[in-house]
Amino acid sequence: MSEPDLRTRIKEMLVKNLMLQTTADQIADDLPLFGPNGLGLDSIDALELVVSMEKTFGVGVPSSDVAGTALRSVNTIHDYILEKRGTPSQSSPSI
Repeated sequence: MSEPDLRTRIKEMLVKNLMLQTTADQIADDLPLFGPNGLGLDSIDALELVVSMEKTFGVGVPSSDVAGTALRSVNTIHDYILEKRGTPSQSSPSI
C-alpha cells in the first residue's frame, strides 16, 4: 500500500469510527487530533481510535505513553503503523 493510500485509509477510519462531522478530505495530514486547535478529540475518542487501529490495521497501542506520541496526527499514526508493520520509513534506522 502506498503512503498516500495509507493516510487516506487512516482519515476514512477516523471519520467512520469516530463519527466525525467532517470528511476525510478535510483532515490535513498534520492537523492535531486532540485539543482545541485540531479535531478536538477527547480521551473516549482515543480509546475508540486505538480499537479501530487494531481492527483496521492490525496494530495495537500498548500504553498511554505510546498513544500520546503515536496519535497526535494522521502523520504520526501513519508513521506508527509503518513502524509496527516493519515497513521502512524515512526516519533514520535505530541501532
